Amino acid sequence: MPYAYDDQNIFARILRGEIPNDTVLETEHTLAFNDIAPQAPVHVLVIPKGPYVCHDHFALEASDAEIADFTRTVGEICRMKGIRPGEGGEGYRLIVNSGEHGVQEVPHMHVHILAGRNLGRMLAKG
Repeated sequence: MPYAYDDQNIFARILRGEIPNDTVLETEHTLAFNDIAPQAPVHVLVIPKGPYVCHDHFALEASDAEIADFTRTVGEICRMKGIRPGEGGEGYRLIVNSGEHGVQEVPHMHVHILAGRNLGRMLAKG
């Protein structure tokens, strides 16, 4: 079943310039901006500019150029924020929520980059 993209979701509206954002980095295929309700000292959202609903949709249907640009943008944000453990940073977490059970709130593929404090376990044991 093909994905139905909702072009009225908040990230689509941000991409169209209808809603302002605190841009961290913008490239040809990707926009990264600070989360308006940060869950850590560093909380950046990275979104593709294309109409992709979730990660598997993006991974299977985006062009190689879009995928490479998105991935390199995530790496560049980590470099810019000084959070890469290989360069003295304390590390970070990437979160991609997909679908109902993944608790995806916005139906536009996005990655959360979280850093700046110990983030604890990923999921509670149970």
